[in-house]
Amino acid sequence: MAFLMTTSPRIPELCSGDVLTRDEFERRYEAMPHGKKAELIEGVVAMGSPVRLRHHGAPKSALSFWLGSYGAVTPGLIAASNTTVRLDLDNEFQPDLLLCVPAHAGGQARIDADDYVAGAPELVVEVAASSVSRDLHQKLAVYRRNGVREYVVHRVDDAAVDWFVLVHGAYERQVADAQGRHHSRVFPGLCLDVAALLRRDFAAVRAAVDEGIAAVAAEHAAFVQRLQQPA
Repeated sequence: MAFLMTTSPRIPELCSGDVLTRDEFERRYEAMPHGKKAELIEGVVAMGSPVRLRHHGAPKSALSFWLGSYGAVTPGLIAASNTTVRLDLDNEFQPDLLLCVPAHAGGQARIDADDYVAGAPELVVEVAASSVSRDLHQKLAVYRRNGVREYVVHRVDDAAVDWFVLVHGAYERQVADAQGRHHSRVFPGLCLDVAALLRRDFAAVRAAVDEGIAAVAAEHAAFVQRLQQPA
């Protein structure tokens, strides 16, 4: 019996703990079945685990609503969920949410020809189980080194939100105001009411965004004008 030989070797399976170049990571990732998630963190593959509703899916949905509320009145932003970001040659992440200023408006990231984000988004949001998660250690260090200007981590088990701001190359943990709200230093008027987010009060989340924009109306209007300039 004759055996059919192939000249195309099988692409190795992507496994957690593999040490790979970014190009090889992408080659193996593209060959994976759809629906799986993997990231390259300091040259090491980290495979996503099954996603639970209350510990990830629902909190991410609430954060998506928050950023969507801002984006609805701030046309021209680049907002995305679960999108590959090429940070450097050893790190390729898939953050839960991101917000970018377009390059033509002074943003620091760009969209590559193959539709991946290259460089550091201005704002990254991750949903984490607790303070011991990878998001608050290895990934935080990589985001800082690559210049992500604001990094928001929702620690679900701890019922808390950490908001980090890049200042002189280091992350400073931002303190909420007297109302328990965080205000972006990059996106004029972007305001997060943490208590409203935690109790899933979407009307209050949206109200805080509206109030934040109203408080800096002239600055926000100028920002929107800059975003809408021709590329």
